[in-house]
Amino acid sequence: MSAPEAESLRTSTPRGTTGAGQLPVVAAVAVGGGIGATARYAAALWWPTATGGFPWTTLWVNVVGCAVIGVFLVLVTEVLTVHRLVRPFFGTGVLGGFTTFSTYAVDIQRLVDAGRPGTAFAYLAATLCAALGAVWLAATATRRALPTSSRRQR
Repeated sequence: MSAPEAESLRTSTPRGTTGAGQLPVVAAVAVGGGIGATARYAAALWWPTATGGFPWTTLWVNVVGCAVIGVFLVLVTEVLTVHRLVRPFFGTGVLGGFTTFSTYAVDIQRLVDAGRPGTAFAYLAATLCAALGAVWLAATATRRALPTSSRRQR
């Protein structure tokens, strides 16, 4: 590539930085994520899964978290006007830390390693279907439970 061609690839404006404007959002996600991850860890301590056993706790944590996401998003997008940090804190942080799809992947690997690939596949499919179903059902139920007059115009 010649120098003029390389020069044409450069822009005249410097790259944007995250700057101080994003710091409150990042902090809200981090604090919320810590709270959600702590709640998930507590659930795993209260209801431990036996080695090679079906990981019911992780499945139910993910399903409950997804249902809460469905309710929360309907409320903050269609009903309530909330502070700009509520969604990053609660939606991305707390619920993102609580729902644990990384542990879900580890659980699948452990089941496969324990010689239970059928159970691993059933767990994979059940969690996916139950989590998606929980979001949809919770969002639908929330919309139906709210009077039409309480919703904001789109």
